[in-house]
Amino acid sequence: MAKLKWGMIGGGEGSQIGPAHRLGAGLDGAFEFAAGALDHRPEAGIDYGRRMGLGNRAYGSWQDMLEGERAREDRVDLVTVATPNATHFEITKSFLESGFHVLCEKPMTMTVEEGEEIVKIAAATGNICAVNYGYSGYSLVRHMKAMVARGDIGKVRLVKAEFAHGHHADAADADNPRVRWRYDPAQAGVSAQFADCGIHAMHMASFVCGQEVTRLSADMVSCIDVRVLEDDAMVNFRMEGGAVGRLWTSSIALGRQHGLTLQVFGETGGLRWAQEHPNQLYHMPLNGRLQVIERGEGNLSPEADRTSRVTVGHTEGMPLAFANIYSDLAEAIRAQKEGRPMDPAANLYPRAEDGLRSMAAVYAVAASGKQDGAWLDARPPMFR
Repeated sequence: MAKLKWGMIGGGEGSQIGPAHRLGAGLDGAFEFAAGALDHRPEAGIDYGRRMGLGNRAYGSWQDMLEGERAREDRVDLVTVATPNATHFEITKSFLESGFHVLCEKPMTMTVEEGEEIVKIAAATGNICAVNYGYSGYSLVRHMKAMVARGDIGKVRLVKAEFAHGHHADAADADNPRVRWRYDPAQAGVSAQFADCGIHAMHMASFVCGQEVTRLSADMVSCIDVRVLEDDAMVNFRMEGGAVGRLWTSSIALGRQHGLTLQVFGETGGLRWAQEHPNQLYHMPLNGRLQVIERGEGNLSPEADRTSRVTVGHTEGMPLAFANIYSDLAEAIRAQKEGRPMDPAANLYPRAEDGLRSMAAVYAVAASGKQDGAWLDARPPMFR
């Protein structure tokens, strides 16, 4: 089977996220890294791209890449957008309208209105627009979702999500340019910590429970008082299927390293998973004994079995979770090319609609925080 062609915008030399995408895209051999505009500095981007083997398909800007690729018969099948947040909308919109499938880093856009436009463009063109909520690619997160869907814990009553770390806890570091911009409304928008990390936790809650967030109430605080935007937030929310949600996100929680965890409590059982220990899923049946489900065990669920890449006992990592998102997208693209339904176990990649819902939640959290925790509609207008 011929490889699909993949291109990347951003994620250049020294990037935090670029290597994870390149590892994930290349892991299964489904994609060939064929083109890229890897740096906002044209010469640096071309130089790095050529060193990565892209030859004359190493471009100096995303505009050059768009122009060059759409004129080729062997144009890229998928474009990953891994640039600064404020550029996501324009780049994603331009490539979708030119007939490319897109995987955009989160947040997909900076405003709800932009998010709604992307959803409409993807629907009108028929092109795939995915958003990289990459943690939903973990095998046991997929298995959690399958367990909830097949009724293993009964109706979901409560979901508790956390994404808390302590890497911005040093007040003396507040003027560090690499930290300061995150709390500057001119560069980050209406929210800092929730928009950066909280939306991952909220997306995972919706992904696993199969329910969307409808209303929320937020308490936001800047524990380091020179910050304009929040470095800690607590969000209560309600979901369309009746589940109650609690979410805590923080960047000043000293002792927490990454801190993405999810607990789901149903009528007949509870589940707990932590991203720092991704190989174990804890299942507590009602009136039973605690069970530890290991990633890589056989016959867990189709969703888990197809995404378990290394033998049981070996650690799964973030690039492998990203690889599962790319595997989903490869299946979706091939199914579209061949005019066939895609494998249901692979039909789990986050869509533009997920990116839009996250942006609506960001604005609702910011507004609620300014209104002493008022309960507000968390849905984007087009989904109300």
